[in-house]
Amino acid sequence: MLKRYHRFVSSTFRLVDVIVIGTAWLLSYLFRFSFPIIPVTKGFPAFSTYASLLPLVMGLWSMTLSSMKAYRSTRMLRRTHEVHLLLKAHLISMLLFIALTYLFSEYKYSRGVMLYFGVLGGLGLIVFRLTLRNLLRSIRKKGRNLRYTLLIGSGSALKTVAARFQKFPEMGYRIKGILTNTTEETNFEIPILGSFHDLEKILSEHSIDQLIIGLRKDEQQHLEPILKQIQDETVEIRLIPDVHEYVTIGCEVEDFEGFPIVNLNDSPLEGWGTIFKRLTDIFVSAITLLILFPLFLVIGILIKIFSPGPIFYRQIRMGLDGKNFGMLKFRSMRVDAEAQSGAVWAVKNDPRRTKLGEFLRKTSLDELPQFWNVLKGEMSLVGPRPERPVFVEQFKKEIPHYMLRHKVKAGITGWAQVNGWRGNTSLERRIECDLYYIRNWSYLLDWRILFLTLWKGFINKNAY
Repeated sequence: MLKRYHRFVSSTFRLVDVIVIGTAWLLSYLFRFSFPIIPVTKGFPAFSTYASLLPLVMGLWSMTLSSMKAYRSTRMLRRTHEVHLLLKAHLISMLLFIALTYLFSEYKYSRGVMLYFGVLGGLGLIVFRLTLRNLLRSIRKKGRNLRYTLLIGSGSALKTVAARFQKFPEMGYRIKGILTNTTEETNFEIPILGSFHDLEKILSEHSIDQLIIGLRKDEQQHLEPILKQIQDETVEIRLIPDVHEYVTIGCEVEDFEGFPIVNLNDSPLEGWGTIFKRLTDIFVSAITLLILFPLFLVIGILIKIFSPGPIFYRQIRMGLDGKNFGMLKFRSMRVDAEAQSGAVWAVKNDPRRTKLGEFLRKTSLDELPQFWNVLKGEMSLVGPRPERPVFVEQFKKEIPHYMLRHKVKAGITGWAQVNGWRGNTSLERRIECDLYYIRNWSYLLDWRILFLTLWKGFINKNAY
């Protein structure tokens, strides 16, 4: 019954998508030629010329969305992931559509129509998909279209899953009970139906749609007997590997020629997100360097006047994947600042600073040359602040998960900095902010941090 219902829902989604994309194509023609924002200078083509492409449009988008698995069951999938998948499929379909119409048609279709179609089609797919998903969630919350689940094991990850199922009833999962071999109290607040050996009996007595297996390390020897008991069953099986305690910034399963591989703590920056972030880095850093070039000249001249020595100071820092690079700063200290002390942190009223250097550091003007590091690709506009390798060796032994901050490029500003954790402040809180940024990274979060940096200013009481 449940599989038939899923097929019905999937077919409904397919039908809605092709209607939305077909409607978007026709509306694009109307908006361009019936309500033109930009004057039409090359004549008004016949409506039938564009309407004749409807079968191609609807068929191409349907095939692309299907091939990218946009119609699979996504009760556990975050809505942001589904939106990303829809946009990716829409973009690929647009590129294929433009290529086909360009290569196999003598008639050149309006670029304005294509632009409207790209926007209307993408928005339409997202709005209608989220509307249908929210409708399904509302139905499940009322106790319909449910999946009855049996838990097997007693691991902490299984407990987390059970708690989330109970917290979000709109997902449509109802837990029938749990099978466990432990004599300890599970604290799952769900009925214990028996031990692992009772699995076949429980399946015959109860209507179960899904099994979720989450064994502790000391229970792994039971996995094979459990799977043998259900090798001829039609229930859906989900396996939770006992790596929950090692997951800090993310976990995903990759299908390698039918062989599942669990990726732990992998960087969230991939695909189009990485491309957009890098393009933004190049554009903003290049423009900033051009605009601030006169200021660079003034600061350079003042540094020479106030203290003998070079204008810039190149300091080795650790960046992406633990690789070192030379970070540029305007020199704010004496040339021999670390001759006696070695590598040390700057302190309040640091006697090594020059008179101009004190002002540069308080206003963060000494950091401006790092836009060159961004342009070269060694840093990003936004990311964890880079640290010197000698301090990294010390901190990674003292602070858990410290090295995970190097999963992304170091930045000129970051989540820790806009929240006040810069300079000689709590390292633990800074790491918390860095890991939060990595776990929750998005292109919009980068822009939020950039605007917060401008809003809160570059002056900070801990900048010395």
